[in-house]
Amino acid sequence: MEPAILVAAIAGVAVLLLFFGVFGGRRVSPTERLEQMAGAAVEARTRRGDVATSDQRSLRSAVFGSRSAAGLDRVMVRRDWGANLARELARADLALKPSEYLFVRVFTIVAAITITFVLGATAVPAFGNVLALAIAAIVGWWLPRFWVRRRQGGRLKAFNNGLSDTITLIANALRAGASFLQAIEMVVRETQPPISTEFQRVIREVNLGLPFEQALNNMVRRVRSEDLELMATAINIQHQVGGNLAEILDSIAFTIRERIRIKGEIRVLTAQQRLSGYVVAGLPIFLILILSVIAPKFMEPMFLKPPEVAGLPLGVILLGAGGIMMAMGFVLIRRIVDIEV
Repeated sequence: MEPAILVAAIAGVAVLLLFFGVFGGRRVSPTERLEQMAGAAVEARTRRGDVATSDQRSLRSAVFGSRSAAGLDRVMVRRDWGANLARELARADLALKPSEYLFVRVFTIVAAITITFVLGATAVPAFGNVLALAIAAIVGWWLPRFWVRRRQGGRLKAFNNGLSDTITLIANALRAGASFLQAIEMVVRETQPPISTEFQRVIREVNLGLPFEQALNNMVRRVRSEDLELMATAINIQHQVGGNLAEILDSIAFTIRERIRIKGEIRVLTAQQRLSGYVVAGLPIFLILILSVIAPKFMEPMFLKPPEVAGLPLGVILLGAGGIMMAMGFVLIRRIVDIEV
């Protein structure tokens, strides 16, 4: 491509991005502003609790503390996908801004492509082709998302495991004569993160003027826990029609404990099937890597043409078909052993 055409294309894309950034933003509702203000203090405490050195802090502030980075964050939050990204990072308990997360994804893509290129030029010649570089770029883009999903899963599991005891604590505080907000303050003092962090955000949103039902629904939307949704629904109904909230919470806590027990039994019974899924998905990839190291030229015929189909080497098409069938087998096994309780 000619340099002039490349520069013109980049300039056109920059103008379009600037136009959408200035005129295409969505309006942020007062409720969302209150939720962001309530989460700002929690994020600040998380940042202060980090064990990073002064050099790391200064480097991070120099890179992401500029006006351009702050402006990029504001533009991203005005977008639906930017607000969803910020919410996903909050669910993973990551003290990262959306712009920082995007920088991490770009860095992992560049690092994966660089590592693949170096391996293809030195140790593994089979990696020295365009297909391997494309796969490395996809893996580099996917790894941060996998990391965030793993943290979200671990945080949700920790939240659900401690929710039954938290509900019992709230019920006992209500029996002792405390109000519901006082019971939540006791939960913040007596429990550990992530439960204390989420309930503290509820108290902060209420203090900022948000209705209690809305603050509770915001916590349900952040955590995305079915057990928490059950508790929030019961509390909202009790506030509207009345009743003995302590007894209702005791029943919910018993239901949650039984569900956790049944899930644990199912997980033990399906452990062999879940391991089979990992073996089905990982064994072919592991064998290809081993063969590429032991016999670097063993996989080269797969990338030669002829034979070819639609301009692509037949071996590449066969590898792609095999990868698709491996993914289908892994997904089917996961669906079979994923039993809803």
